[in-house]
Amino acid sequence: MSDTGWKLEHSYAQLPAALHAQVQPTAVAAPRMVIFNTALAGELGLDFSSLDDQQRAELFSGNRLPPGAKPLAQAYAGHQFGHFTMLGDGRAILLGEQQLPGGGCTDIQLKGAGRTPYSRGGDGRAALGPMLREYLISEALHALNIPSTRSLAVVASGEPVLREGQLPGAILTRVASSHIRVGTFQFARQDLASLKALADYSIARHAPEAAAADNPALALLEAVLDKQAWLISEWLRVGFIHGVMNTDNMTISCESIDFGPCAFMDEFDLATVYSSIDRRGRYAYGNQAPIAHWNLSRFAETLLPLISEQEQQAVELATAVINGFERRFNRHWLAMMRRKLGLLGERDDDRALAEDLLQLLQAQRLDHTNSFLALMAGDNPAVSDDGNEAFGHWLQRWCERRGGGQRPEAESLALMQAANPQLIPRNHRVEHALQQASQHQNLQPFENLLAALRQPYALRPEHRAYQQPPRPDEVVPATYCGT
Repeated sequence: MSDTGWKLEHSYAQLPAALHAQVQPTAVAAPRMVIFNTALAGELGLDFSSLDDQQRAELFSGNRLPPGAKPLAQAYAGHQFGHFTMLGDGRAILLGEQQLPGGGCTDIQLKGAGRTPYSRGGDGRAALGPMLREYLISEALHALNIPSTRSLAVVASGEPVLREGQLPGAILTRVASSHIRVGTFQFARQDLASLKALADYSIARHAPEAAAADNPALALLEAVLDKQAWLISEWLRVGFIHGVMNTDNMTISCESIDFGPCAFMDEFDLATVYSSIDRRGRYAYGNQAPIAHWNLSRFAETLLPLISEQEQQAVELATAVINGFERRFNRHWLAMMRRKLGLLGERDDDRALAEDLLQLLQAQRLDHTNSFLALMAGDNPAVSDDGNEAFGHWLQRWCERRGGGQRPEAESLALMQAANPQLIPRNHRVEHALQQASQHQNLQPFENLLAALRQPYALRPEHRAYQQPPRPDEVVPATYCGT
């Protein structure tokens, strides 16, 4: 397989031994290729055209390793629903860092590849449905221009896994700028040398400008905080709800990661929760920015010894950065809403205009995605007489605001078209596709949905059905983690 383009390096393995463990994937009985991302392979400088499906299945199941692979599992900790625990890659194995054709590198990881030293009581395996969900959602977010891990392949293992019952097993090949998490720093803080090494490594890989700052650790915190604030505003733009925003699910690269009970909102409601395990709404749609702020506060705590040897000074410096999260998030959110509404320039009352619209959407129980499409088409999104009247007043304000500038309406419309997707992964469509694939070995609905979601800002006639919200009998009230 030397001609396939593998160029794996292992810089993470040079970090202190406490942060990782060497481990080999556990072979599976009958690997079968389910789906492969040829376009992504090309971006990685990989070409598997010389391999048949069975050879690729052996490779992406972990039964065979690519040349130069030195598999390891990463250690990390995390606050899960606010409770701290020691964790680690319990079923994920990093093959190495693929060197990219244009420079830089990206992690290649097998998820569901077997037990590791961090598995605790887990089996180290994954089920086909959740792995296909991650493939679909990660690729959909990427197409929506939202930073995300990517998915290269899903391979069926030929072995069952036991969850709520017997489910078909699978392995996902995940691609990420890195898998360094807030939780990785929480684990490393046990040892100052490990913490310093991890911080230096993270700066070099994800925030090189911080290396030249007077206080590199503080500059790293600022860089991650600003990018995370922007990322959350982008999730809100498309109605995405991560579902489990634990500190081990927040990356330092600021890519979206770990798609278990995630979902995209249909009716707009700040309190929307899909995760079956989030019974108190900790990770609801409208709580995602405050939770990101909370997670980043935990990140800041890990960096205190590196920010200053004087604890009080370190706390003061870190607190000043953390206290800036709300301001930064609000700035990103308002810029995002101006794009969704096609507002050129900036006016003091733009926030009120945007917030009043969202209040109307919630009061009228209107579809989040399609309401903005209606605005682009010049239609009133409301469906009731009361709603029509309330929206009428708002539409008048919006039209006056859009027409107040000197630039043509075409420029305003272009802003809206780039910010408002025609299609999102509707939950009922996702669940149907996953059910067909995992229970009936019918991948066609999944492939059709994936094809539509690869161009979410352009609507082809054959994809129009994917725009439609669910009927009452199609509503998906809860999604599940799948671990």
